[in-house]
Amino acid sequence: MEFIFLAAGLIMGLGAIGAAIGVGLLGSKLLESTARQPELGPMLQTKFFIVAGLIDAIPIIGVGIAMYLIFVVAA
Repeated sequence: MEFIFLAAGLIMGLGAIGAAIGVGLLGSKLLESTARQPELGPMLQTKFFIVAGLIDAIPIIGVGIAMYLIFVVAA
């Protein structure tokens, strides 16, 4: 039973770390692309926010699965 809590913590922690790395890389590429071609900045920024929202959905799903493990499986 203790391993369920460990698994839930790992799911949430690794999901958050992965999303942070993904958004960081995405932001650095946005700045790099905008510096190379400033006229494409607004289009790239729009695509950045769409993809950043999709990346942020992954840890939210992980939190949902972790809460399921904690409150349903461990109960």
